[in-house]
Amino acid sequence: MNKRINLNADLGEGFGPWTMGADAELLGIIASANVACGFHAGDPLVMRRTLRLAKQRGVEIGAHVAYPDLQGFGRRRMEMAPEELEAAILYQIGALAGLAQAEGLRLAHVKPHGALNNAACADLELARTVCRAVLACDRQLILLAPALSQLAAAGHEAGLPVVEELFADRAYLDDGQLVPRSRPGAMIHGADASLAHVLRMLEEGAIVGVNGQRLPVRAGSVCVHGDNAEAVATARTLREGLQAAGYAIAPLAACPG
Repeated sequence: MNKRINLNADLGEGFGPWTMGADAELLGIIASANVACGFHAGDPLVMRRTLRLAKQRGVEIGAHVAYPDLQGFGRRRMEMAPEELEAAILYQIGALAGLAQAEGLRLAHVKPHGALNNAACADLELARTVCRAVLACDRQLILLAPALSQLAAAGHEAGLPVVEELFADRAYLDDGQLVPRSRPGAMIHGADASLAHVLRMLEEGAIVGVNGQRLPVRAGSVCVHGDNAEAVATARTLREGLQAAGYAIAPLAACPG
């Protein structure tokens, strides 16, 4: 019997006349799309077009929520009061949910983006704020959270359905956190290298840090960053390589949580 794994990517990250990523190609490969909600990227028209493309390809959709930081692409840490951050996340989920409803779709999950995701991975109280916002919208929404993170822990604590993810194109520190993008070796380049990285972690059931440290995980999803120039080749190689290794590409709800 095939093992199940989800393949997700961050999409809808254009803005106005500017495009980013190869969304149409990626939607023919992945199972779940994390759609930018206008705070780090995207706008109402980009969001709606992305939803329509996802519907055509039968790809489930989720809200990719972020700090309000269009200029910094959501990759700069912001100090926000819990009430303000919770409201900002509610706003983004609600906007995408409304557009999805207009297209006959329903959100499947929520995934924080960039600096918000990194902060919630390390800060339990901030992670709890994220989870409160998700719960206030819909307690059936799946929280897509990095494996071994405080965000995943807060999601389980709050009673949300949680699926923990691995990153195909990012290296890990020995504590399970991502190597910061400012450091050499943070990114894993090349589709074959990304596949080897993912298969190693899945088969060992562990995150493998840059110094060889192994931290046991039960991951249900693999992320490819849609803004990466190698995203399409990486996603295609991952899908084919995972299937060849006995994995079935599946929706989040069907994968280990």
